Amino acid sequence: MAADTPRRILDAAADEFAERGLAGARVDRIAERAGANKQRIYAYFGSKDQLFDRVIEDRIEQLLDAVPFDAVDLPGYAARLLDFNLAHPELVRLLMWHNLERPGVLARLPQSVESTGKKVAALRAQRGDDDWPADRLLGQVLGLVHGVALTGWADPDHVRADLHRAVSRLVG
Repeated sequence: MAADTPRRILDAAADEFAERGLAGARVDRIAERAGANKQRIYAYFGSKDQLFDRVIEDRIEQLLDAVPFDAVDLPGYAARLLDFNLAHPELVRLLMWHNLERPGVLARLPQSVESTGKKVAALRAQRGDDDWPADRLLGQVLGLVHGVALTGWADPDHVRADLHRAVSRLVG
């Protein structure tokens, strides 16, 4: 049971932070959900801010494992990313809370920096020196994906098809 305590804490914290954000989340509720005590949470993760960052890193790791980047098929990647976001709506909420309550930190988290760098390099290699910088193109695609995921459309098949079409037009 002790070996899985950090995982239980991360999962409980993800739920709490997704529901209430960093400011509204309470460590005592996380401890109760995780079946752990507050002292154990602080021992594993330091502070509530550090726990919040670790939750984001954990969820990004899950996303990266589930949805590998494909610079050759950017529209298909966007559709798969949307599917992941629709299956895990807490991730989009967590990212929104993180951007609101810890602006700029996400861009400095190790997985985010490494993942973004690899994606930008892959896009540059695929597209060459076109007039749309790879980092900005990636930002636009991710903005479309996350924006669509936030809207909560009732028909994901149409939304996925529209997203695929929009990204196809972006990359020409």
